[in-house]
Amino acid sequence: MAVYGYVRVSTMRQASEGESLDVQRRQIDGYALMHGLTIAETVIEEGISGSVPVTKRPAGSAMFAKLMSGDIIIAAKLDRLFRSAIDALNVQTELKAKGIKLHLIDLGGDIAGNGLSKLFFTIASAFAEAERDRIRERVTQSKADQRGRGRYLGGNRPFGYSISEDAGGGALVEVPSEQAAIRQIGALRDKGLSYRAIAGALASDGIALSHVAVKKILGRDRNVDR
Repeated sequence: MAVYGYVRVSTMRQASEGESLDVQRRQIDGYALMHGLTIAETVIEEGISGSVPVTKRPAGSAMFAKLMSGDIIIAAKLDRLFRSAIDALNVQTELKAKGIKLHLIDLGGDIAGNGLSKLFFTIASAFAEAERDRIRERVTQSKADQRGRGRYLGGNRPFGYSISEDAGGGALVEVPSEQAAIRQIGALRDKGLSYRAIAGALASDGIALSHVAVKKILGRDRNVDR
């Protein structure tokens, strides 16, 4: 029998600082000591998002490849291993079929030890997934609010704007020459010109934009003749 500890942090900053990794490792070592288990290896997953299935993570996939019947995996929390309730239940079913035990400290240990543990595991997995969904919704809403207030959200600078360097930064400031080009794009589109034709007309005026950029600027999804 081999006992594996599994720890994960989702950002390289957390990984480099090491605090979260060390906390998880201490929890696992303490749990193993209390239950008379000897850790054969602590698997460390650094800078890997929980959205990646554990069996597809670099360290996680290597660990799963060498698991044998009778082995034990110990993790500090449910969300260190799994990305969703379905993922958790599928992996647990596979582990149980192979005679491998999974201990999640935040859920009280061996999650397949009895029927009540299994029920609690199922419910906790669903709640963990719901919480991640709420976090994603809050992030999306925050970005939408920032975008609506003309804030810069990263990535390429949008044509027609510059990024404010004022204190706090992040504000989009109109560039008059590019705003004029945007108005020209709208006028040409109203005349029935295709995206490629508009890009060609702009090029003759010294404005280099691809037909894809023109389409993006106009904000239209429908296809046109090119």
